Amino acid sequence: MPKINGNEIRPGNVLEHNGGLWAAVKVEHVKPGKGGAFAQVEMKNLRNGTKLNERFRSADKVERVRLEQKDQQFLYEENGKLVFMDTETYEQIELPADLLGERRPFLQDGMTITVEFHESEALHASLPQKVICRIVETEPVVKGQTAANSFKPAILDNGVKVMVPPFVGPDEDIVVNTETMEYSERA
Repeated sequence: MPKINGNEIRPGNVLEHNGGLWAAVKVEHVKPGKGGAFAQVEMKNLRNGTKLNERFRSADKVERVRLEQKDQQFLYEENGKLVFMDTETYEQIELPADLLGERRPFLQDGMTITVEFHESEALHASLPQKVICRIVETEPVVKGQTAANSFKPAILDNGVKVMVPPFVGPDEDIVVNTETMEYSERA
């Protein structure tokens, strides 16, 4: 694996540090009046989610890890495991349902997601940025209500509650941003 200097760490880099895999969340370069410059790095453990603040001097060497990204198609869920199929090799893999966290309800049958692997271990999964969902329940459309920033609660077909504009009614398809978990537009 390639080693990089402590001052070359950037947000989003995955590092092998203290026997674990860490993603750099925030990097702040500090040059104190006395002593050498260093990078103050806030890192998140990719396996258990713990956070760590660490200082790296420019002379420190850190292993940078490259994660392999593969597109996986969702097939079904069984016993708390999500079953995916590799779109190129057709191999099936099982991943824990909590890998997607709070975005799990947006996973739909046949959806292709991107899974990041380190060797053969799945560390992170990301859904498409926009997903189409159907509104199951919301307040009726009120004619003449055109306030720019007024939103009303709505329940989607997957059970998630989102805020939608007043002109959107029940049984309509909307596009939801899976990163912010907010209404984006009508479908």
